Amino acid sequence: MKMMIISDIHGSYDDLVTVMKIFDERGYDKLIILGDILYHGPRNPLPKGYSPRDVVELLNGYKDKIIAVRGNCDSEVDQMVLDFPMRADYIEIYVDQKRFFLTHGHIYNEEQMPLLNKGDVFMNGHFHVPVLKEEDVIMFNPSSISLPKQDEKSFGTYEDGYLSIETLTGEVKERKFIL
Repeated sequence: MKMMIISDIHGSYDDLVTVMKIFDERGYDKLIILGDILYHGPRNPLPKGYSPRDVVELLNGYKDKIIAVRGNCDSEVDQMVLDFPMRADYIEIYVDQKRFFLTHGHIYNEEQMPLLNKGDVFMNGHFHVPVLKEEDVIMFNPSSISLPKQDEKSFGTYEDGYLSIETLTGEVKERKFIL
């Protein structure tokens, strides 16, 4: 399965358009969204191209391919306009016989880990900083497609056993085989 992993859109339509062009060109099977879809929150600046309504329209066109979790900036009213579920604090999926624990990061994170087994993949957003490292579990954060705190805007991918972090310009920043 080919997956694109994004987080912390924060209503940036322009950045989402860029990412979805890559999603379409590469033919990903699933789009994993790790929360903070529509709004920027009180601690973040307004991102370039801020248009939650347009973000809703674009993402709803991919509703059958999206697996999403709730971020700290997501609310019940957001679910009323999105055609895919996004209210869970976490979701577990199994791909290539590997357990992926998907969450935003405001509840579960490196300091407050869920119960996971060695070799499981812990994916979160929230911190807007890219992470790809292996301890007992594989820690993965694709950073933010709109408001990164360091480096460039980025997203993640999973394909053929490899997890990667890439910039919106297509540069691979990190890549790791996890099977």
